[in-house]
Amino acid sequence: MALDRFGFLFTALLLTSVSVPAAYADSLAAALLKAAPGANAKVIGLAVRATQCSLAQGKAPVQRLAVIDYSLPSTEQRLWVFDLKKRKLLFHELVAHGRNSGENMAVKFSNQNESFATSLGLYRTQSSYVGQNGYSLRMEGLEPGFNDNAFERAIVIHGAPYVSPVLARANGRIGRSLGCPAVRPAIAHKLIDSMKDGQLLFSYYPDQRWLKSSSYINCGGGAVAAASTPGTRQ
Repeated sequence: MALDRFGFLFTALLLTSVSVPAAYADSLAAALLKAAPGANAKVIGLAVRATQCSLAQGKAPVQRLAVIDYSLPSTEQRLWVFDLKKRKLLFHELVAHGRNSGENMAVKFSNQNESFATSLGLYRTQSSYVGQNGYSLRMEGLEPGFNDNAFERAIVIHGAPYVSPVLARANGRIGRSLGCPAVRPAIAHKLIDSMKDGQLLFSYYPDQRWLKSSSYINCGGGAVAAASTPGTRQ
């Protein structure tokens, strides 16, 4: 009952863009983990903290949060999309990383144009559109030095046939993008519609420089010591 009450209050604060106390953030993280028990507890906690910090910095409130754990291999479902109001898991999916980030495991990340690598950090989604990869979703990178070139680089969510469990079994990895978090074509349209127009996406890897300097996971002042081991789960 207490968890439900905290979750309700956290959601209310999200929707009114009021600063969120840590206890409410912790209760929401617990609720999201209950909805997605296979996720890394530390990663979900950091994603919720980033959402809280975005509100504290005056960003608009959100109802959806996507979390990508790039410490996991591409053959695993490492993308989660949550409805924060209902504390419900909407999608749990495969997601591609950039071809210069690695093979099955993403190990290199870049914010540079034409790097063809994935970028880390917090993103805010923008409008959907139809482009060369079909129905797609533009994103704004919120973290200077880590993902703030995302719009210029055309880092978008889109469907791609190379994001396939069949290819994962045949090749030991799914296909790779030019840096975009591409998803299965069968769910791309619904996933994009759930995430468009100002929602948040949190792209994680235990990169110590990002963990220590990100203003979205350190807005309370202290450096982040958690979530430092790739692939660990709680």
